[in-house]
Amino acid sequence: MELLGSTLTATYGHPRPASTSFLPAISTMTSSYKDRFPHYNLTHSLSLPWRPSTYYRVASNLPTLGPYCTRSQKVSESTMLPFVSNRTTLFTRYTPDDWYRSNLTNYLESNTSRHNSERLRVDTSRLIQDKYQEMRKIQADSTQNLGERVNDIGFWKSEIIYELDAMIGETNELTDVKQKMERALTETEAPLQVTRECLFHREKRMGIDLVHDEVEKELLTEVDIILCCQERMKLHLDKAIAQLAANRAAQHELEKDLSNKQTAHRIDDKCHHLRNTSEGISYFRGVERVDATVSVPESWAKFTDDNILRSQSERAASTKLKDDIQNLLVVTANEMWNQFNKVNLAFTNRIAETADAKNKIQIHLAKTLQEIFQTEMTIESIKKAIRDKSAYLKVAQTRLDERTRRPNIELCRDRAQLRLVNEVYEVDETIQTLQQRLRDAENTLQSLVHTKATLEHDLAVKANSLYIDQEKCMGMHKSFPNTLRLVGFC
Repeated sequence: MELLGSTLTATYGHPRPASTSFLPAISTMTSSYKDRFPHYNLTHSLSLPWRPSTYYRVASNLPTLGPYCTRSQKVSESTMLPFVSNRTTLFTRYTPDDWYRSNLTNYLESNTSRHNSERLRVDTSRLIQDKYQEMRKIQADSTQNLGERVNDIGFWKSEIIYELDAMIGETNELTDVKQKMERALTETEAPLQVTRECLFHREKRMGIDLVHDEVEKELLTEVDIILCCQERMKLHLDKAIAQLAANRAAQHELEKDLSNKQTAHRIDDKCHHLRNTSEGISYFRGVERVDATVSVPESWAKFTDDNILRSQSERAASTKLKDDIQNLLVVTANEMWNQFNKVNLAFTNRIAETADAKNKIQIHLAKTLQEIFQTEMTIESIKKAIRDKSAYLKVAQTRLDERTRRPNIELCRDRAQLRLVNEVYEVDETIQTLQQRLRDAENTLQSLVHTKATLEHDLAVKANSLYIDQEKCMGMHKSFPNTLRLVGFC
């Protein structure tokens, strides 16, 4: 690895010329100076402010300077004599070779120390650069992973938002259809009430008109159809209520998941944009040992996917139910309208039949009244004829009675006598015949009067039936809701 500037190896690759002064460093010779000059307190004087308190070993009080300094080590400080410049007292302590060897040893030790220091500096610089690059790569990988995570969260957020919007729209549409169903169900109450009132009014028909006719059959059929339609509407209404609850539950899960995704997206986006120079970064000791996660990427994605699939399933069921309700509204409206038309047609036919029967009864009643009048006239004529024939009988009987007073032989059964007798018998027979005819005429008159009463009663019955069917029933039944109201649009 190349380093900026000149290194110690390059600097000391070629030995510098030896300096004329080979004095050792002050820090390494403190103890020596202390031994030779006890009156100087070099220990305290050499405590320089630039000397660091770490990475250095404290020197001992009596360091060993060389292998040939054993004699000086044995000399006690208390026994050392002050230096006296006297030739007789001087003696040779070391040889020149010792002196050169000591210097050479110091040079070699200095070169070794400097070489080790230079190698340490180079390795340290390289290590710093390597770790810097490694940390940059690790942080870049973490940033990239956070970016990918933010993209994943954004993708699922968009999917949830799309599905949530679709679910909200579907729920609103189903709610509208449910309200249409409720309105249509409410609209069926009036026709049902009208039909029941028609049946109730038709119970007020009298006599023979209390017949189980086609109108009554169609009215009963209409009641059954309306009740059946109401049952189907209520069933689908219950299904719609349950489906709306399921839709809202799925929507709630989507909203909760979306809220969590938004919070996670905000946090991960913030983490993604954090840099070494960002504000708010700090130490959080031991946070790397805290594992508060509750899912892995697979289960995390599957959770959201399950929520979306559940929403899609509920939305599909809601769409199918909505279509079923729309079809049911159309079918029930058509069924009730068809039956309504059948009832009206039956009413029309029955009213026509009743009106025709009433007209015929009126004609027969008029003829019966005329016949009663004629019969009464006949009876009067018969009575007059009987009264007239009584005179004839009186005359004949009077003649016979007078002829019974003839004296003796004059009481003859002559032709006159025989004729008078025959006349009496004939007139009496005639009177008897007229009286029988009078009785017959009176019986006929009674029959005609009874027929007249019957016709009048039947006419009243028909008039009552016609009033019930035409005025009361048809007056109510013609006000049937239109198709738009039956399908819930109004």
